[in-house]
Amino acid sequence: MLRIAGRRLALSSWLPNRTQSSPFLQNPIRGFASQALTPTHDIGISDLPATHAAVKNINHKIVYDDHNHDRFPPGDPSKRAFAYFVLTGGRFVYASLIRLLVLKFVLSMSASKDVLALASIEVDLSSIEPGTTVTVKWRGKPVFIRRRTEDDVKLANSVELAALRDPQEDAARVKNPEWLVVIGVCTHLGCIPLPNAGDFGGWFCPCHGSHYDISGRIRKGPAPYNLEVPTYSFLEENKLLIG
Repeated sequence: MLRIAGRRLALSSWLPNRTQSSPFLQNPIRGFASQALTPTHDIGISDLPATHAAVKNINHKIVYDDHNHDRFPPGDPSKRAFAYFVLTGGRFVYASLIRLLVLKFVLSMSASKDVLALASIEVDLSSIEPGTTVTVKWRGKPVFIRRRTEDDVKLANSVELAALRDPQEDAARVKNPEWLVVIGVCTHLGCIPLPNAGDFGGWFCPCHGSHYDISGRIRKGPAPYNLEVPTYSFLEENKLLIG
């Protein structure tokens, strides 16, 4: 039975006067001594290779091909330049796509030329008789233009603000007392009121019974606010610009 312990041991000093031939071959290059038990059960000095040299892995003869490392050594400047080019090009493409998407979104939010053309309209007022109302279309909504008589103006100014649900003076709703311009959409649920109708001589909403006076102010019914006054101006005495 052979027992090998891989440690440095000088057994020659332990057996100074005993000479015995070793059953192992001499190996002058061996760097580590080994303890062995001879067939006669005597302890001697073996010349076996040290444990770290005797034990070999089954894959110790595998040869690795370093051909690619020779062709493209790590840190090759041309290799880095190509990698930087690919990364930069990819980022440029991504940035261009994002820019196009943002630009397309912004342009889609902008009004087209035909919409801008309808953003403001001119109305000739010379054909409107006193006491009558005409309806024009502006931005897809009806706009009521009423030419009021002197009695209409006096009636509108005689109303006390405390009696109004949405208090507003008549002078704050008109630029010229003779002309009243309001958007013809009921402030309740968006129906179109009927002109020259209702309990107050202004407009009446047939959907839920809201009554507006001669100044377009809510006087009765479920509507919470007065009829909206759009942005308008007088270009001439008988020409109105809405928008």
